[in-house]
Amino acid sequence: MVSKEFFQALDNLEKERRINKEALIEAIETGLVSAYKKEYGESRGIAVRLNPERATIRVYAYREVVEEITEKDKQILLEEAREIDPSYKVGSIITEEISTKDLTRIAAQTAKQVIMQRLNDLKKEMVLSEMNDREGEILTATVRRKENDTYYVEMSNTQMEGVLMASDQIAGEKFNVNDMIKVYVKKIRSAGKATQVIVSRASAGFVRRLFELEVPEIGAGLVSIKAIVREPGYRTKMAVYSEDINIDAVGSCIGNKGTRINAIVDELGGEKIDIILWSEKLDEFVARALSPAKPEFVKVDEEARTAKAVVADDKLSLAIGKSGQNVRLAAKLTNVKIDVKSYSSYMESSLADAAAVSDITDTDGIKEE
Repeated sequence: MVSKEFFQALDNLEKERRINKEALIEAIETGLVSAYKKEYGESRGIAVRLNPERATIRVYAYREVVEEITEKDKQILLEEAREIDPSYKVGSIITEEISTKDLTRIAAQTAKQVIMQRLNDLKKEMVLSEMNDREGEILTATVRRKENDTYYVEMSNTQMEGVLMASDQIAGEKFNVNDMIKVYVKKIRSAGKATQVIVSRASAGFVRRLFELEVPEIGAGLVSIKAIVREPGYRTKMAVYSEDINIDAVGSCIGNKGTRINAIVDELGGEKIDIILWSEKLDEFVARALSPAKPEFVKVDEEARTAKAVVADDKLSLAIGKSGQNVRLAAKLTNVKIDVKSYSSYMESSLADAAAVSDITDTDGIKEE
């Protein structure tokens, strides 16, 4: 059968759905094979061939030449085959073209169902592949519904559904249906035939990608993000560095009059962000990580990955932070266990230690008569 209109429709479908024509043809051939088997018997050998260059559709029934029949509808005895053509031998395939007009309405419906199912599968495979490539990216999504504390969003320009669970939400954020929001593609999760895109706004990766998009120097690789930690909705600490001494890594992230960092803070609903200059000297890095507090000095045991930071008495609560948040994030950022002490407490402890050493020395110096 010649059908230029049919193949033109395939071309249009390829453009509209962005599905490879070869995959479309394979899906259609599979669907037609199912339809003809329904018409002529499930066990019969059926082959369908679509030729886009000639715009033809051919359907064949085939049988293999054998000496002993084990599959009646797919095989023919050698003697019978040679009655058709003396040149046939064992292993030869005898084909018979079937008219495409002989397909009944029920069989045609079967073909349609198989084809549409395969097209849907191809579309999902294509979108899934695309989403795998977008893992770790920020995408725009539309809130479609909320179930309990979980939001379900539609990823822009795809048919994939994103799942924003409570643990991936910024504390205090509320959305309405049809709200447009930015989400971070955290991972792709498959559960049987279903595939879900797990998205996040609470991930540290979300803030990292926001800075990569907002700060050209980071996007260009002139400034690197060495480490980032976060307690979503409250505070983020990020350590940055540049090999180029002429580039102010921290200033690049903040922007002129704070324009860059303010845009990110607004996206995060007012979350505090500390931008810290990374240092390979651990004592310097720990001191900076305690920002906005500025320690009087820091003593580090690099082997034990511990540090003692001493701050002015009136800065102790600032260094520790509400519920210990500031020192906790500083410890995560530097991967160092940090003990923060006030200056007066440190001096008292030092004097007490000195007195104890003195007592031991005096005792050791007593001689018995």
